[in-house]
Amino acid sequence: MTFLINEKQKLTEILRKSLEPVPIEVPSVLSLNDNLRGDHDLNPASAPSHDLPFTPAAVLVPIVLRKEGPTVILTRRATHLSKHAGQISFPGGRADEGDENAVATALRESQEEISLDPGLVEVIGSLTTYVTVTQYSVTPVVGLVEPAFDLRPEAGEVSEIFEVPLDFLLDQANRKKHSGFRNGVERFWYAIPFGDYYIWGATAGMIKDLSERIMLK
Repeated sequence: MTFLINEKQKLTEILRKSLEPVPIEVPSVLSLNDNLRGDHDLNPASAPSHDLPFTPAAVLVPIVLRKEGPTVILTRRATHLSKHAGQISFPGGRADEGDENAVATALRESQEEISLDPGLVEVIGSLTTYVTVTQYSVTPVVGLVEPAFDLRPEAGEVSEIFEVPLDFLLDQANRKKHSGFRNGVERFWYAIPFGDYYIWGATAGMIKDLSERIMLK
């Protein structure tokens, strides 16, 4: 049994009203005057003080239309990676020269990382560009996904694929602000613990953006 048609229409309408249009192109140079979210939201001292080059990237925020209620696909990055090993993330990555726009990047990376057929994704819009301390400008592309997929993790990048109920991710009570010290400086980040999974950093920040935009009830 698939997601009820009227429920899909309701969710689509909510998202279309709440999300931004997907930008045609993501600039490689960003300014604090731009509408940006990022690691500096909780750590203002880490915000760039002038225009700096960023590497354009995009992720897919894949909302699966399940009969029990919508869920969101997340991945655990492979443990052998040199950066962000074992962390929870949306499928996605840096833009290639051949990518027409952020949508193309998000769909290509999702197909490469988890074998998600782009034909099963209905792109609705995007969240605010998220900049990271590693100098990436990430466009979070939001899409509705039909559950008729056969996902397979790409062993070189992904160790696990799992789903989390959308309601859980949107519930502010499930989001915490954590802190730790790096090089003697205290840093803060958002985290959403879910069972054995610790969703934090940029991924949690993007989910916070989504939760502030939409209400399902």
